[in-house]
Amino acid sequence: MIVAVLGSLALVPYIVIQLKGLGIIVSEASYGAISPVAASVIGAVVVTTYVMISGIHGSAWTAILKDFMILVVVIFLGIYIPVHYFGGIQPMFETVQAAKPEMLVLADQGLSQSWFMSTVLLNALGFYLLPQTFMVVLSSNGERTLRKNAIALPLYTLLLLFVFFIGFTAIMEIPGLQGADGDLSLLRLAIQTFDPWVIGIIGAAGLLTALVPASVMLMAASVGLTNSFFKVLVPAATETLQLIVSRIIIIGISIIALIVTVTGGEALAILNIMSYSLITQLAPSLFCSLPKNNIINKFGAMAGILAGVLIVLYATIADVKVSTFLPNTPHVINDISTGVIALLINILVTFIVSALTKHISTQHTEMNDLDKIS
Repeated sequence: MIVAVLGSLALVPYIVIQLKGLGIIVSEASYGAISPVAASVIGAVVVTTYVMISGIHGSAWTAILKDFMILVVVIFLGIYIPVHYFGGIQPMFETVQAAKPEMLVLADQGLSQSWFMSTVLLNALGFYLLPQTFMVVLSSNGERTLRKNAIALPLYTLLLLFVFFIGFTAIMEIPGLQGADGDLSLLRLAIQTFDPWVIGIIGAAGLLTALVPASVMLMAASVGLTNSFFKVLVPAATETLQLIVSRIIIIGISIIALIVTVTGGEALAILNIMSYSLITQLAPSLFCSLPKNNIINKFGAMAGILAGVLIVLYATIADVKVSTFLPNTPHVINDISTGVIALLINILVTFIVSALTKHISTQHTEMNDLDKIS
C-alpha cells in the first residue's frame, strides 16, 4: 500500500511537467491568444478523456507517431538553428564562450559538480522504479521486444544533444529567460525563426510528447492505487467497482496535477528531479529484497521509505538545505541533491528499525510456519 501511494505521489510532478508543457506549447503556438492556464486546463481534460477511452494500446500507437515527429523536429531544429544564427555549431559555442563563459561550466555553488553528480545518480537509481515502467514492461509482447527497447532507449537520449544546441542559441538570441521562463526558450526561438505553419508542426510534436507520457502515468497510478490500495481495503470489490474506482482515481490525480500546474512556478527540470527524489526512496527496499536472505524486514522498509519521503517533501516545501541547520557546511556537501540526502537517511533508518524489530519479524515468521503446518 505504501509503495502504491508513493508511486502515485512521485508521478504527480511528472504529470505536472506534461500539463505545464501543454500549456506552454498551446499558449506560445497560438501567439498568446490562449493563456497558459486555459491551455493547461484544456490539456488536463484532453489527457484524462484520452486515458479513459484509449487505454495502453492507444498510448502505444500514438507513441509511434510521437517518436517519429519528435525525432525529425528535434534533429532539424538542433542543426538548423545554430547554423541559421551562428553559421554552425562550433561558432555557436565560440559565441557563448566569448559572451557568457559561465554558461559552459558548472557553477561553484548551487548547481555545482556535487549537485550534478548526485542528481545523475538519483535519476539512474530511480529510472526503472517509476510505476509506468513496470506497466509498459508487463504489457510488452515478449522478451525480444524488451531487449530491442533496452538497446534503442539509450540512443533516444542522444536527442538531448540537439536540445542543448537549441538552448545555447536561445541564451544568446533571447536574453532574459530566467528560472521557469527558460522553459519557453525553444518555442520563443522557433517563433522568431519560422513561419506559423512550421510552428504548428513543432507544436503538434510537442503536444504528442506530453500526451503519451501523461496518459501512461495516469494509467499506472490508477492501476497501482486500485490493485494495491483499494483492493486491500475492499477485497470483495467486483471488477465493475474496481473500474469505477480506477476512473475516479484518474480524474482525481488529473485535478491535483492541474492545481499544482496552475499554482506552481517551478521549472520543468526541477519538477523532474522532485519526482525522481520521491520514487528513489524505494531503492533500498528493492535492492535489499534481491538476495535470498533479506537483511531488512518490512518494518524497517516502511520506516525508511516514510522517512525519505517526508524529508523530500519538507525540503521542497520549506526550501531548506543542509546549511539551514548546519550553517558552516561546505558547499560540496550542501549542494548534494536533497533526494540523495533523503536516500542516505532512508538507508540508515531502514537498517536501524530492522535491527530493533528483528524479534517481531522472527516471531511473525514462526507463527506463519506453524499456520502452514497446521
